[in-house]
Amino acid sequence: MYQRLLRMFGVLAVIALAACSGTGSTGMTPSMPAPLQPALQNNVAASCAGPVPAGYSQCFALMRTDVGAPVDPAMRVIEGKVRQTTTPAGYGPSDLRSAYSFPSTTAGSGQTVAIVDAYNDPNAENDVNVYRSQFGIPACTTSNGCFRKVNQNGVQGSYPRGNTGWGQEISLDLDMVSAVCPNCHILLVEASSSSNSNLDTAVNTAAKLGATEISNSYGGSEQNATNAAYNHPGIAITASAGDSGTGPEQPASYATVTAVGGTSLTRASNARGWTETVWSGSGSGCSAYVAKPSWQTGSVFQCPNRTNNDVSADADPNTGVAVYDSYGSPRNTGWLVFGGTSVASPVIASAYALAGNAASVTYGSYPYSHASDFNDVTSGSNGTCTYFYVCNAEVGYDGPTGMGTPNGVAGL
Repeated sequence: MYQRLLRMFGVLAVIALAACSGTGSTGMTPSMPAPLQPALQNNVAASCAGPVPAGYSQCFALMRTDVGAPVDPAMRVIEGKVRQTTTPAGYGPSDLRSAYSFPSTTAGSGQTVAIVDAYNDPNAENDVNVYRSQFGIPACTTSNGCFRKVNQNGVQGSYPRGNTGWGQEISLDLDMVSAVCPNCHILLVEASSSSNSNLDTAVNTAAKLGATEISNSYGGSEQNATNAAYNHPGIAITASAGDSGTGPEQPASYATVTAVGGTSLTRASNARGWTETVWSGSGSGCSAYVAKPSWQTGSVFQCPNRTNNDVSADADPNTGVAVYDSYGSPRNTGWLVFGGTSVASPVIASAYALAGNAASVTYGSYPYSHASDFNDVTSGSNGTCTYFYVCNAEVGYDGPTGMGTPNGVAGL
């Protein structure tokens, strides 16, 4: 009987691994020539749309096309600061603080959150401060030492060419740091292009310049098992999981980063005041290259390699966040609503900054031993997969949302 059971388990394991080696939506896919493309709703546009060559990454910002207030008619000057007469559409800083119990107004001093993106947004510093002014957040500028912008080699004043799609991504990232950790300093590192080699250089530069957290809201198809650019012990590095449902992408699948998935965040009449489900576009997956880290334990029926994700936050464009952008918007509207896991990565990086614990954590391992400090997301799916939990919400850990979303910062 014992031998029969062993043979049965062996056959099941072989079948599961064989299924994972195919090209379907199994949650474990081989190398692809380009990142997966999201299936977008008709009210959403990808900032970095279109096919992406192998060896390059795309940003994961998703812009709502059916909301957004014009700049000029709705703006007025209050106490010398430009503010809208009505609240911009989309969740603002107070909403994120409420949903995730962030100590945003009391924590974060001494932390520097780095944003790594491709190309140049010439309006980045201006736009982030329009956002901060609108929501009553103190200015973060080059002159007061809060904001610093450099190219991928760490040089100020010599920037890459502009790109409007990545410009939207930059505005989104800077605004999310401002929303979650207004006391943090911000370092923007602009890679010369969206090639993986240039982005790798930019990440290394962020680490060299003293970032305590580094957020990467971009990705591409899996290519390898490790990458030294995303391995900086003592620095919390977050990476967006992607917006195309099941299928691992890098850098999120590296075991040396915190892979961040996406949820749909809505108000509710419960004790928390909010509820969350898996956002159907959230990336997740079972890596074809990266070994399972020690903190991700599992049985023979679970993904044998690294599983995305580790944690998650709001990413659904239809429960999206307010962003101010005067450069990248094709409609030149200024106030926009964004989603995508591009929202979730800087939110989690900034939450790490609020915790101030990055120097003592090992990569993305900390949340796994602090399950009670996360909101467990137990409903929703982002596709089909061989291993059920890789693409479906469950009690406890699951692929799309990881350990869940922050309930305060004690788990980071």
